Parts: sequence; C-alpha cells; structure tokens
Amino acid sequence: MLRRLFRSSSTSRPIGPARAPDGRRIYAIGDIHGRADLLREIHGMIRGDAEAAGDGKATVVVHLGDYVDRGPRSREVVDMLLAPAGGVESVCLKGNHEDLMLAFLDGREDGRMWLHNGGAATLASYGVPMIDYAGDDMRAQARRALADHLPAAHDDFLRGLKLMHLEGDYLFVHAGVRPGVDLARQDESDLIWIRDAFLDATEDYGKIIVHGHSIRPEVELMPNRIGIDTGAFRSGRLTCLVLDGTSRRLLQT
Repeated sequence: MLRRLFRSSSTSRPIGPARAPDGRRIYAIGDIHGRADLLREIHGMIRGDAEAAGDGKATVVVHLGDYVDRGPRSREVVDMLLAPAGGVESVCLKGNHEDLMLAFLDGREDGRMWLHNGGAATLASYGVPMIDYAGDDMRAQARRALADHLPAAHDDFLRGLKLMHLEGDYLFVHAGVRPGVDLARQDESDLIWIRDAFLDATEDYGKIIVHGHSIRPEVELMPNRIGIDTGAFRSGRLTCLVLDGTSRRLLQT
C-alpha cells in the first residue's frame, strides 16, 4: 500500500522551495477530535478561500486524522467527512484515535486505553450512555452497544482510512515517520503513533512531512516537517495549512 506512493527508494527532494503540484491547492486540516463546530467553520473558510482565488485550481482537502474522541460530536464529524462539498477532493487519513476505536470494536483491546483518552465522549455521540466503564463486563456491554449504534457507513469509513498521502514535495501523515526508514517501508504504528523520535529528528526525508498528533500552541514549521495540531478540542483553534505552489499560509478558527 505504501510503496505505490513512491517509484523507488530514492525520495530526495529537488533543491529549492518545496512545491505543491501545479494546478492543485492543498488544504491540510489538523486533529479535529469531535469538534464538528470547528470543522464546519474551517470547511467554510476553505470554500471562501478557494472561491476568492478564482484561478480554477483543484481544491484538495487533506484531513490528518483523529476525528473522534475528547470533543462532544464525533458522530457528526464523521457524517461531515462522508459528505464532502461538491468540487472538493477530500482525503481522510487514519489517526491513532481511530485505531483505538477500531481495536475496541474488534475486541483486540479491552478499551481501557481508549476510554481513558476520550472514548467515552465518542460513545455518547453514538447514543451509548456515559457510565462507569471500569469493569470488564461494562466495557463489553459498551462494545456491543457501540457496534449496534455505529452506522455501516461509519464503520466502512473508519476501516478505509489511508495512512499517508503524497502531493508534490509534501507527504501527509497523522503522527510522523520513523527516521532512518525509507518512506515506502514505514510501519503503520509509527505513522499514527510516533512522537519524540520523529519530532526531534533533523534529517531530510526527501519530502516535507505534514502531520498532526502532537499538540503545540502554535504551528511548528521546521525544515523537514510541519506540525499543525493546535489542540482544537480544548483550545477552540483548528488549524488548516494552505499549500499553493511554493507558498504556505494558515487558516484558523
């Protein structure tokens, strides 16, 4: 799956400013975490921005994952992502919170980690009461209730999320990449979970890595990566990075 993004193991970026593909304007949106209100607002800003440009470029919106948990309206977020605006190319990547939710649904994990990290808010958004899930029996009951309440289209959406997306000199992932490993050979766990090993690295990956996952008060613009998770679920600030030719700018709620 990952190897199809790259023609060979050589991914060296040409000398000069990183570029988005000609004829395409890229809008990358950071972690949403159940804030459907902010997603609706940023989508409106994107539509306005694209219309104001009036240059006929394709509008590509890349959502970097973590759509569920913590905020109150995870179900509504997924509904919105399933119905992108006309004329917009929408790309949805997998985050670690989608992975946690699926692991709970499938019985691969008992759910304690997911619930500790905001999963109870997701249960509530799907109509599963927020109760004490400390016991194994109660978590099993919650798993069955979520499976009953989760629309088939939502289940298909969660299971069909991409791990990475390539646009020109930019590679979009949820968390980051493992330094020293070819981009075509990255492990799924690293793409959705990695932190310090990636955040502290200074190596040139051959592409500028655009990612979320690690909350910062401001956008991190580094030579080898751009981090755009500004903690929307608690800060109220959802960030969108706009890539157009060699230019970079931000839209924020």
